[in-house]
Amino acid sequence: MNTVRITLVSFLTYFLLSAMLAPIGILTGPIAEHFERPITEVTAQFGWLTGGNLVGALIALIIFDFFPLRWIFVVIYGAIAIALGSLSVIETLESSRWVLGLTGMGSGIGLAGAAITISRTYEDDTRASMLVITDGCFSVAGFGFATLATYLIGLGLFWSATYQMVALIAAVIFFLALMSSMPETRSDRSAHAHLERWPPSVWLCVASLFLYTLGQYSVLFWLPNYAETRLGAAPDMARGLVGQFWLGMFFAQVFVAWWVLKIGVHRLVMIAAASTLLCSLPLWLVRSADVLTWLALFWGFANLSMLKAILSLATQMAPVASSRLVSLLLLGATTGTAISPFVTSQVVNWTDNRVILMFGSACYALLLVMMVTACSLTKVGPDRRAKKF
Repeated sequence: MNTVRITLVSFLTYFLLSAMLAPIGILTGPIAEHFERPITEVTAQFGWLTGGNLVGALIALIIFDFFPLRWIFVVIYGAIAIALGSLSVIETLESSRWVLGLTGMGSGIGLAGAAITISRTYEDDTRASMLVITDGCFSVAGFGFATLATYLIGLGLFWSATYQMVALIAAVIFFLALMSSMPETRSDRSAHAHLERWPPSVWLCVASLFLYTLGQYSVLFWLPNYAETRLGAAPDMARGLVGQFWLGMFFAQVFVAWWVLKIGVHRLVMIAAASTLLCSLPLWLVRSADVLTWLALFWGFANLSMLKAILSLATQMAPVASSRLVSLLLLGATTGTAISPFVTSQVVNWTDNRVILMFGSACYALLLVMMVTACSLTKVGPDRRAKKF
């Protein structure tokens, strides 16, 4: 029973972060209207959430050496529950940044704690399956909370109502962790005493993960606004595009769990990089809002779980697939997420909301070039299976 509880805690940490990120493009309009601020300024405020997530990922490199895993979950998610619950009484946009920053930082630490929990609870084969399921939880939350945000806004509820639901998830994590016995986390300083050397191909994978998340959120944050203001889409339909992306992503993860065993991670990465780029182009090329719902779904599926695929490929390229290497790869992805609200809002300030969609496609194009280069620098057999970590 304890294993079930701590596994559920691990899954819910991924669910919670996605539930915070997915509705951003849906909520920015109502928030801007409520506080009477430009939508670009509101979008930039969410940089506190993604920036906090980056800070949390950095803190996670050392915090588990000094504090028990169980109490880290209890303190962090108890604080997140209280902070998100307070959004309904916050009267200024500036005050909300502290809530977003705390939630992001706590989630950054929590995701690392979840990975540690899974890696120390399950054996190799089961562990790999559990890591895939965490991606599935991320996608389910993305679809579910994007849909929920659209519904709650349609009912005329206060913009923070969606995040009140996220506060309930944080409370569940708090109580489950409080009742559970978590794995021990002990410092192994000797394992990190030497400086690991990685080939250039690994660093290209890190940069590719940065571009992947930057490109993804460049489109997700602004596609609803673009559909509504430039193509005349109905507000509910425009907001629903985010949920369609995450639904497509979930279908892809179920498919990829089987398909990667047939074609290998090398071919999967190449196909995913090309398909993601190609399916992002129609999002800003079409002139009819009616087809965007299907295009967003196809674009989500075209991602083909690329984040985990690139991560797995990088572990094949390195001499040793160490925990530090995995942390570095995840940090690259987190950094792309962290800067996306600020970068995208600045691009829209300088240009318009169609250019930011083109910017997202440009990120994917550069990602494809980097992955082709990385694979040419390091020979990785197409039938080799990803190493487990």
